[in-house]
Amino acid sequence: MKAEMDQIVLLSDGDSTVELQKCLSSFTNDQLITGITNYALKGKKVGAMIKGIFKGSTPSSTEGSNRRLLVYQHCIPLCESGDLQTEVAADIIGLLMLETHTLPGPSLAKLASLFVEAIKVGKMGSGKSLELFPTVLTALSACEALSYGKGELSGEEYKKQLINSLCSSRWDPQCVIHLTTMFRDVPLSSEELQFLVEKVLRMLTKLDLQEIPPLVYQLLLLSAKGCKKQVLDGIISYFKEQDVCQEEEQKQGESLDLEVQSIPQDQLRHVEGTAILHIVFAIRLNHDLGREFLKSFKTSYGDLCPFSVALLLSVARIQRYEEQVFDLLKGAIVKSFKDEQLQLASKFLQDLLHGHCSVAQMILDTVKNSMFGWDHVTQGLVQLGFFLMDAFGSKPGPFGKTTEGSATIARTPTQQACKLGGQVLLQGFKMHEPIRGEILEQVLNRLVTKTASPVTHYLDLFSDIVVSAPMILLESSSKVTETFDHLSYLPLATVQGLLKAVQPLLKVSMSLKDSLILVLRKAMFSSQLDGRKSAVTGFLLLLKNFKVLGSLASSQCSQAVSTSQIQVDVHSRYNSAANEAFCLEILSSLRRCLGQQADVRLMLYEGFYEVLRRNSQLASSIMQTLFTQLKRYYEPEQDLLPPVKLEPCITALGDQVYLQEPLAHLVSCTVHCLLWLQNMRQTANTKSDDSDEEEEEEEGCQSELQTILESMTRRMIKSELEDFELDKSAEFSMGSSVGVKNSIYAVLVMGVYEILMEYNFIKANYSKTRFEELMELFNRYHKLSEILKEKSGKGRVPSHKTPRSLLSLGFISTLLTVLFRDSTQSREEALSVLRSSGEFVRYAVNVAVQKIQQLEETGNTDGPDGQNTDRTFRFLCDMTSVLMWRYTNIPSIVEDAGRKEKRSSLSLLCLEGLLKIFTTCQQRYPDRMAQLLSTMDISEDDAEPDDGSATEMNFFYIRQFQRALFTQLSGGEEEFNSKEAQLLVSILSVLSRQLKPSSQQFVQMITWTVKICKETSFEDSAFSKGLLSLLFNLHVLYKSPVSLLLELCQDIHSQLGDIDQDVEVEKQSHFAIVNMKTATTAALLVLSQVDRVLDEVDWLIARKKSQMASDKSGSGEATQTTGQQDPIEKAVTLQLGTLLTALNELVQTALLPGTCTITLLRELSRTYTILTTLVKYYIQVCSSQHSALPARFEKLVKLSGSHLTPQCYSFITYAQSGEFSSGGADDKKKKKRNEVNTAASAKLLRETKAIPNVVFSIEQYEKYLIALSKKSKVNLMQYMKLSTSRDFRINAASLDAAMQEQDDSQEVSAISYCNKQLQRSIFPSTFTVQLFSFLHYISQ
Repeated sequence: MKAEMDQIVLLSDGDSTVELQKCLSSFTNDQLITGITNYALKGKKVGAMIKGIFKGSTPSSTEGSNRRLLVYQHCIPLCESGDLQTEVAADIIGLLMLETHTLPGPSLAKLASLFVEAIKVGKMGSGKSLELFPTVLTALSACEALSYGKGELSGEEYKKQLINSLCSSRWDPQCVIHLTTMFRDVPLSSEELQFLVEKVLRMLTKLDLQEIPPLVYQLLLLSAKGCKKQVLDGIISYFKEQDVCQEEEQKQGESLDLEVQSIPQDQLRHVEGTAILHIVFAIRLNHDLGREFLKSFKTSYGDLCPFSVALLLSVARIQRYEEQVFDLLKGAIVKSFKDEQLQLASKFLQDLLHGHCSVAQMILDTVKNSMFGWDHVTQGLVQLGFFLMDAFGSKPGPFGKTTEGSATIARTPTQQACKLGGQVLLQGFKMHEPIRGEILEQVLNRLVTKTASPVTHYLDLFSDIVVSAPMILLESSSKVTETFDHLSYLPLATVQGLLKAVQPLLKVSMSLKDSLILVLRKAMFSSQLDGRKSAVTGFLLLLKNFKVLGSLASSQCSQAVSTSQIQVDVHSRYNSAANEAFCLEILSSLRRCLGQQADVRLMLYEGFYEVLRRNSQLASSIMQTLFTQLKRYYEPEQDLLPPVKLEPCITALGDQVYLQEPLAHLVSCTVHCLLWLQNMRQTANTKSDDSDEEEEEEEGCQSELQTILESMTRRMIKSELEDFELDKSAEFSMGSSVGVKNSIYAVLVMGVYEILMEYNFIKANYSKTRFEELMELFNRYHKLSEILKEKSGKGRVPSHKTPRSLLSLGFISTLLTVLFRDSTQSREEALSVLRSSGEFVRYAVNVAVQKIQQLEETGNTDGPDGQNTDRTFRFLCDMTSVLMWRYTNIPSIVEDAGRKEKRSSLSLLCLEGLLKIFTTCQQRYPDRMAQLLSTMDISEDDAEPDDGSATEMNFFYIRQFQRALFTQLSGGEEEFNSKEAQLLVSILSVLSRQLKPSSQQFVQMITWTVKICKETSFEDSAFSKGLLSLLFNLHVLYKSPVSLLLELCQDIHSQLGDIDQDVEVEKQSHFAIVNMKTATTAALLVLSQVDRVLDEVDWLIARKKSQMASDKSGSGEATQTTGQQDPIEKAVTLQLGTLLTALNELVQTALLPGTCTITLLRELSRTYTILTTLVKYYIQVCSSQHSALPARFEKLVKLSGSHLTPQCYSFITYAQSGEFSSGGADDKKKKKRNEVNTAASAKLLRETKAIPNVVFSIEQYEKYLIALSKKSKVNLMQYMKLSTSRDFRINAASLDAAMQEQDDSQEVSAISYCNKQLQRSIFPSTFTVQLFSFLHYISQ
């Protein structure tokens, strides 16, 4: 048998086809099959044998054709069996492909069916023979006719049936990749391709994770034929689902404390990373794919997910897409934050839409996922982080000034986007070693180069990097050292932030510390003032943080040390002896600053106290320095007045006078350092006696300083203003050098008085005599302060503001407590000295308010502990308690009329202080509001609030202020104090923000506010504005405010009357707060709320539009159940319906010309624009879904056409007539005629700009209604009336009257009437001019 088979091989090489045919005819089919199998298994001469069989089997003969088909039918399963060597199988398939075109149609059909059946039953596991299938299908499609069932089909149609059958059947997961590869070579129509792509994408979930990347690769190659968007969307959707499943499993595992993972996280991330690489590679080669990819994200960010974000960032590495990708992500991030803000601020939107798609969270998830070897994504993340920080960081204010805001809280979408950029970079720095150097370099470069704009966001990022990875940062210490070289050229704020951030590194890196000191020494002699100030800042920071052995622990001086410092200290050995030498060397450098400008000295005086607290072993040197400096300006002769020399404190340059020595700050620094040391000495009783000599020296210096301060107090009391060359007649204007000198002297003297007051209060120990001395000091201070106030009100040149008080926040807190709350019997007599002076008490409260305001604006205060947030907050708590007690517990009835007025103003000051404290706490310490309220003492007659609930505590104080406001409103209008009521409303507004809208307390708050608005009828515009603003702010978090707006509009209409004077408006009063005097204010507030509601409606329509677009381009058209309106569409229609009714009331109201009228016209224009947007949306719906218009929408159109539009035109007429009547001037006042006319013209131009906009928006609305009527086959224009007001108006009655006059004056009347109309017309139209010409013609 073998020899016979070999004969076939031999004959195949020869020329004798006849012999070969005879030889083949001698074999049965089974023998041939066996022979082929044996040769194939051995891998020898199988190709030659198959060639021989084909050569001896002519396609034209039936026998030859059948034999050929037999070879195909046997070889295909043989190649799939896996028994053959790869090369042998490849050779066989190659030979079969060459001969496929020779097979007749029926044979091709059988062969194709063989393939289809094999695929259906899963026998195409290896996929080797599938390479032949495209060739079979191509040959099949070329056939003219093939029998199919009982009829016939063309080859092309037969091929379609096969492909349809194949794609409809179940595929074995093992052969999906092979089939996808195979279909790349099959010619497919667009419908077939779409069907195939859908089938493959459905199969993704059934494959193992390892098989996903090769399938993605094949799909991308297949997308060259078409369906690019579908392929990309399918791949992204698959990974999005996998991420969601994985996240849910993780959460489930955490909650059950189990490892439940059907998909291992690391494996999924690696597969995603590979898939991203494949897609990016495909986009590089096929730019159509890239365009399609970006297009799908441009309409809506709702399709984004962590995988698609990572993919976008990888695509950004392709230069042509970089800009597009970052712009797209930037837009998506900001829009996401804006949408989130809009939803959080509206209960209506929260109820309508559940959950929010946070792009920021997706990006942070991408950063987290990138740790699994996504190197191709990390570069994009770095670029994105800096792109966001550059685009959304703080911008310079007017004149290049930086606006100081809260660094910790990001409130606006742009601030949140900037913060997100920082988070991305920080997380990236922690996770990826390769990008650390680049991130650090770019941050430091921006700190150095961006000197014109604020760099607080970069400083925060740098600080976070130092805290999170100090040891890693030391590897790049050379970059930090390079930055130090630029210190003297950087803005002071940048230097302070940079040095504060880098401080933990200085403790562990000697080289870094040494290079910084070198730079600071150079800066000390810089020609730039800012350079020298930077040197002082740096040296003071070093003194604070390099402790000398024996210095008090940080807990003793109440100074918190950051965790980063503690972490670093663990790795470093304290070398306190070296630290001491180092610190003393720095101090000697700083002493040189005492001969420099006032600004430099001021920084030094403000920093010494903190240095002393943190490094108490430097006390001797610091006190000696201050003592020496103070003696320069102290008059040692006890009989001479005044005790201070003011002359050396100023310097002159040309005709300008400057401050040289901030004497008050020097005294302040000395006093606070002295008091702190004495306090420490008293508490540290267990101190060892090792350094007796040094201690004696210190005590000698301190006692001498104490003597100087006692002498200064005594002599400052005796000194008259004349002793300081100041008196009532002195000049204080800032326009002359004498005035400037006197002003400087006055401020210095007042500062010294304040410091001595604080010193004497602390040293007095509640002695009546010492308190009397303190009052003497105050009287001197007050006298000078009053002269300055009086003088500052006069003169053309505006003088400076009231100087900041030098009293420390801690002292003010203590002073307020003893003035108002201290009831200790032994102190009563001494304190009565202070309490008896109303001016002194008011002064104390005033200073407290000033300090709180400074804290609110800048985040810190002057004086000791001003930079220490914890201590500052503690003082705030104490002051809140005292001010609250003072306001709520001193009844006004007990005081006589003369005192009452003053007490009332003191109450107002307390209330103002409380408002500022609450606002400051909300801005600067948002997480500690509950702590602030819990430390406030509760009135004895009130029940204790529930300590377990911060909300209860907050609401307890809300009730206190509600009671106070109710008391104000209960009295008559004569007793009503508007300023106090406004402050109370503002406080309630701030406190109510702390309530959760879902809480019972919030409901009680809103109920109370509504009640007050309904019952209060005081004619006070400012108060009504505050109260209504509070009502709106609460109501919008409770439910939609449209019904409330309607009621208010009815009240306003009722109060102001109708535009038609003959119409009597029905008297309605839902809210008594709306009256004749407050109606205009209320109308403006209502219109601002209308604008807010329109924003929400506009946003919802835009959301529906983008949703419809994505549904349309997705798997199919969105279907909607008949008779059921979409909830968003329903809500939009209802909102607009109520809003139109409310506006219908307002356009009939006789509003005053001016702002109110213009605002109403703008809102009308905007309302019609949004109605047009809604109509356009329904045009799209009708085009794509062919569904009927909702009945509610038809009602809305009817409402707009029959009610609002006609009234709008009437209102335009009213507004214009109002303008013209207001444009007239009194004939008797001819001098003012021109001025009045000019003002009227300007006003006319300003107001009429809004009128054409309204008319245009109405006409646009009607235009699109006509289009919608055609689309929907519903006549919506039946509700619209013909417009009667344009840029011209013809009053028919007036025209008739004119025409019926006497014949001789008939023509003149008509023409003069038209003339008048033409002049009154704002934009004379062509028709107006033609009408005039026509009348002129007929008159002739």
